Amino acid sequence: MKNKISVIGQGYVGLPLAIEAAKNGFDVCGIDINNSIVDRLNLGKSHIEDVADLDLNLVLKSGKYIASNNFHEVHDSEIILICVPTPLKEQRLPDLTAIESAVISISNNLSKNSLIIVESTIEPGTTRNFIIPLVLKHSGLLSHEVNFAYSPERIDPSNKIWNLKNTPKLISGTDEISIKRAFEFYSEFIKPLHIVESIEVAETSKLLENTFRFINISLINEVSNFCYELGIDINDVIAAASTKPYGFMAFYPSIGIGGHCIPVDPLYLLNKSKEIGALISMIDLADKVNLAIPSNIVKKAERKLGDLAGKKVLVIGVSYKPNISDVRETPVKSLVQALKAKGAEVNWHDDLVGEWEGTSSSDLDDTYDLAIIATPHDYLDLSKIKNTPIINTRGSVA
Repeated sequence: MKNKISVIGQGYVGLPLAIEAAKNGFDVCGIDINNSIVDRLNLGKSHIEDVADLDLNLVLKSGKYIASNNFHEVHDSEIILICVPTPLKEQRLPDLTAIESAVISISNNLSKNSLIIVESTIEPGTTRNFIIPLVLKHSGLLSHEVNFAYSPERIDPSNKIWNLKNTPKLISGTDEISIKRAFEFYSEFIKPLHIVESIEVAETSKLLENTFRFINISLINEVSNFCYELGIDINDVIAAASTKPYGFMAFYPSIGIGGHCIPVDPLYLLNKSKEIGALISMIDLADKVNLAIPSNIVKKAERKLGDLAGKKVLVIGVSYKPNISDVRETPVKSLVQALKAKGAEVNWHDDLVGEWEGTSSSDLDDTYDLAIIATPHDYLDLSKIKNTPIINTRGSVA
């Protein structure tokens, strides 16, 4: 019989992990401080697109999963996984408020010989220099009485090929026992697993993965602007470059960077680089490029329509990526704000999102002076706006 685990945070990382562990025989308590999420989960209603109600109800009925807002559940858990958000503050600096609160609540209920695994994205050194001392301080336990591991989440919402079970999992820990315990746990439902040299290597690798994407997205958006001025289609350029079988990886233009990782993780790396005096200046530049993309789209709108004051503009797709409803850190928000600042009357259409920023999705029709395709969902029928001028942020005119 497998022992009990607690998964702290029942969002896009914690819930899939909790459900998969429960399906593989672990007794799982999913802990979240959002009471409405807890209530919905216990009623069998998933709020995460990658977790089907069917799978949630399966583990609820088996008795292998329960959601709770009570951190006392940690007391008899063999393994505690931390999967809480690590966003940015208004100053675009790392915000560890959620992880600090979770760690303290865990520590106040922690038993000897528990294994704590951190999956949240953090700066290098955070596990060793911040989380572990915090646990020991608030639990009253000694360092040899608790095991610690770090294994960064690699969730890509709506990805139909790579998921929790087949995406390679990185693992490291403070000692061999911690690594062995983490490895044995994850091996029950994830393959392949890779042990890395240190917790700091694992922490940094997660930041590097998304910084690589961050910088290349910035680059392709700048080249897209170049191609627009040159009068050629950036997508034709990408297709041509992609014929090279080595040394090139295709990235595509967009409205900018959004979501839970790519707009955030590189700034954690940038902050650490400033702290230790080894500045990664390309991150700073890429951030400026991406923040400017909505303004560049507005300039293109002005070139099409002239003065935007009083013009009716429809923004199509407001989630941060196609075919999902997630609007976290969506760059479309900045686009809408920039259009309104120019006096445009802005509506938006996104049936997947439905309600956003206090307004509802508008119909897709030909009653607008301009349509801007920000996030192209598969369901969109662009024939409904065939007589409307279009700006396609993906690099070509529809």
